[in-house]
Amino acid sequence: MVAVFWLINTVLDLFKFVLIAYVILSWLVAFNILNTHQQFVRSIMNFLSSLVEPAVRPIRRIIPPINGVDLSVLALFLLIAFVQILINTSIAPLFF
Repeated sequence: MVAVFWLINTVLDLFKFVLIAYVILSWLVAFNILNTHQQFVRSIMNFLSSLVEPAVRPIRRIIPPINGVDLSVLALFLLIAFVQILINTSIAPLFF
């Protein structure tokens, strides 16, 4: 059972890194530092978007963009951190 909690925690950590990469890449594209006409940039953006968008879409229905700033990724990041804390402090010690 410990291995299952470790796996869940690791997957959530990896997804948090994907969220950070998605935000940084979207900022670089928004400020015209990276050009989406380049195939490599477009393929990375499409890959990250395909991972992040299904998780962020339901949150966007609840939290609309405020003055053009999308806070749904931040909300998802905080939700993942909350779930990790919940697993590590409340659920996992029951199985040790």
